[in-house]
Amino acid sequence: MSATVLVVDDSATVRQQVGAALRQAGFQVVEACDGNDGTSKIRAGGIDCVISDVNMPNKNGIEMVEEVKADAAYKTLPIIMLTTEGAPQLVQRAKAAGASGWVVKPFKADLLVAAVRKVTR
Repeated sequence: MSATVLVVDDSATVRQQVGAALRQAGFQVVEACDGNDGTSKIRAGGIDCVISDVNMPNKNGIEMVEEVKADAAYKTLPIIMLTTEGAPQLVQRAKAAGASGWVVKPFKADLLVAAVRKVTR
């Protein structure tokens, strides 16, 4: 059975690109448009890995990670940040919150898929 990956990004284009790469690699994909939507889909269950943007309206990706990881049920859920941001303080905050990795856009599909495979084994 393939892992289910939640792609959280306010850009429909990015969600489509990431989703296409993951589906082609055999993953199931669920999409969310911001951190609030992402949090509710994680809590609904069945998510094996999350790929999230940082800069989004309503609730950004790091706030979502902080909220989700505060719940013991999701301590081990792998969350990979996918963003144009590369500021060291943001990377540190995301890691401190519990993010498993950091991928900078524009992303290489094969590297993203490899990262997801690594954390969903």
